[in-house]
Amino acid sequence: MLYGKNIVLGVSGGIAAYKSCEIVSRFVKLGANVDVIMTEHAEHFVTPLTFETLSGNKVVRGMFEERTEFDVRHVSLAKKADVLLVAPATANVIAKFAGGIADDMLSTTWLACGKGHKVVAPAMNTAMYDDPATMSNLQILRSRGVTVIEPATGRLACGDTGKGKMAEPVDIVEAVKELLQPVRDWEGKRVLVTAGATEEDIDGVRFITNRSSGKMGCAIAEAAAQRGAEVVLVHGNLAVPVPSGVASCIKTASTAEMYDAVMAEAERGCDAFIMAAAPADYRPKHRYEQKIKSKELTIEFEKNPDIAAAVGRIKNDAVLVVFSAETEELLVNAKTKLKNKNADFAVANDVTKEGAGFNVDTNIVTIIDKNGKIEPLEMMPKRVLADVILDKAKEFYGA
Repeated sequence: MLYGKNIVLGVSGGIAAYKSCEIVSRFVKLGANVDVIMTEHAEHFVTPLTFETLSGNKVVRGMFEERTEFDVRHVSLAKKADVLLVAPATANVIAKFAGGIADDMLSTTWLACGKGHKVVAPAMNTAMYDDPATMSNLQILRSRGVTVIEPATGRLACGDTGKGKMAEPVDIVEAVKELLQPVRDWEGKRVLVTAGATEEDIDGVRFITNRSSGKMGCAIAEAAAQRGAEVVLVHGNLAVPVPSGVASCIKTASTAEMYDAVMAEAERGCDAFIMAAAPADYRPKHRYEQKIKSKELTIEFEKNPDIAAAVGRIKNDAVLVVFSAETEELLVNAKTKLKNKNADFAVANDVTKEGAGFNVDTNIVTIIDKNGKIEPLEMMPKRVLADVILDKAKEFYGA
């Protein structure tokens, strides 16, 4: 069931728009709330009244239609959506989404939707679907984490036969259900995830830290929880909320505190350790209780405990994943870390690359495992990468 889930359905101007009525009906029967956005061309195929009757909600149409309550509709719908589904998705709207064009309610809502799942169900003539421009646009959407529900092959409304028919409503609804209720393949596993930046005190008001936002670690914790794991999140400073579904959340300040928390949880037993935090490698040797007021200051540092290496020494059959954020010699440094920590694989990223640094929602990584396999990945949302990492970790159960 999908009780409590919000589906925003975009209907664009294709003959398959009549099938979208069944999509709405099926979602409503599953308990979901459905808001429908219709393009101007879609209204030539199905009336707004049909969707309003099926969904129980007023259909959103033009950008400047009159309304009794003030809100910025494309923003409010984007924030509300657990899933933004466009079915049918014509070649025109797919091109708009890929190019970032926002000239109507549907395309502006799409661009404003940064949190929920995005899904398109293409529907068009075979030649249009096979055109290199459409193929390129769909690949762009996939690279951004958009789910593309492949069209079917058969006789089209224009009389041609080939690929381009929108998938059947039952299949589209099932695909969305899988996004909202993912396979619980981590059921019964206890997963410890570290996230965020630690801080090391200099005096009563100052400390040193780093630029980690904790977004990657929180994305992994969220994904693991949704896939059935009992998740323990040990974190430092976070720029994002703790995700729902986490079984236990332990806030730490310094690297030493994070070390103690991780080792205590390790003693309780974990099936996987995913070390996505950015603990400070060094700390001031002496902490001043009061605020330092001297004109000059020299700080002597000492090494902090290595959390991942400590886990690597005691992990036994548990999976250990380490992260390697580098500014140079990416593969060399990641391979060294992989070996020194006794990890199963390392997730390495060059933080100088656009879209792969700190405090962004995407990442560009290369996965290097202990068997010598190297997998460079394209830029993708961190939440998508989280599932890639969990899929990879499954290869090392009991290894």
